[in-house]
Amino acid sequence: MTETFAAQSQEKTRFLQRVSRALRRLDPVAAVCLSFILVVVTAAVLADWLAPHAFAEINLGARKLPPVFAGGDWNHPFGTDELGRDILSRLMFAARTSLLIALAAAAVSAVTGSLTGLLAGYRGGMVDSVIRVAIDFQASMPFLIIALAVLAFLGNSLVLFVLLLGLHGWERYARLVRAMTKLEMSKGYVRALERNGASSWRIVFHHVLPNVAPIMLVNFTVTLPELLLVESGLSFLGLGVQPPLATLGNMVNFGRDYLITDWWIATIPGVVIFLLALSISMLGDWLRDVMDPTLR
Repeated sequence: MTETFAAQSQEKTRFLQRVSRALRRLDPVAAVCLSFILVVVTAAVLADWLAPHAFAEINLGARKLPPVFAGGDWNHPFGTDELGRDILSRLMFAARTSLLIALAAAAVSAVTGSLTGLLAGYRGGMVDSVIRVAIDFQASMPFLIIALAVLAFLGNSLVLFVLLLGLHGWERYARLVRAMTKLEMSKGYVRALERNGASSWRIVFHHVLPNVAPIMLVNFTVTLPELLLVESGLSFLGLGVQPPLATLGNMVNFGRDYLITDWWIATIPGVVIFLLALSISMLGDWLRDVMDPTLR
């Protein structure tokens, strides 16, 4: 028993050492992606203080001003939209809203899928069979069609929107965590814990969960950009967050009628969506390499 816990402790120590070494030798691409994410997150969190204008401030005398790199002025570095609202200020507040929705939905997906996978992997039997059917059913359903139908039938609210997005990707957590839990359950330390009278709660949450947490974290970095894109897509269609709140998706939606004459209104928030999703995905690839030493 003592040797088992000592082996676990050594494995955790080695894992922390790998993470520490990886952070000290951060891949250049991952470093650029991390820097961009930090810039966007900082601008979103501090938007109330950093934004040069109020995000809903209308100035009809300054309508459709181009960005500074296309002949505009520094008072509106990214230009203005069809109502004279400053695009840079709106980007900061829109990024905050989009990131909060994506993070909340990713958390719902992670918690739901991980708990379901832990239950299936630990209990097995009929419980495992029912959960596997639910996983396969969810994986076979076209999520966007379901989302469109639910939002059209029930209407839209922020809570419903987040919960609906949280249904996206939970089955991947469940499938991965179920497989990892079954693998952990076959190891000697679990049987030793059971023989020594450890409760199911302690076995699952104090011993099994920490060992499957790395794969959950990597999957989170995969799910987050997907949810960011899904939220942007639904907002672009007018089914996501409604005005006066601004999101990156509805900023693109507002500017689509001006793509030919005033391209920056839709293009700049579209580029931010693309770069943010790409940066999170690339950082997730680096994180996967750190978490799994067999891929190094």
